[in-house]
Amino acid sequence: MLYLRKLGTRDLLAQLFGINGSTLTRAIHQIHPLLAEHGYTVPPSAARFRTPADVAASLKNSSPVEIKSAC
Repeated sequence: MLYLRKLGTRDLLAQLFGINGSTLTRAIHQIHPLLAEHGYTVPPSAARFRTPADVAASLKNSSPVEIKSAC
């Protein structure tokens, strides 16, 4: 979802999650058809990150966000 929202490059997201780029690419190719099949579209985010430091700076400077349960 983060990649589909265009929050960061595949390389950045792979680095943040501690996986290699091909694993992330495989996951993207698996999830995208499932979302489309169920009519879900993922809107792009206004935020764009290039490095882990960019992500850390954004988190440090933002206010806490409440995460609601899916249930």
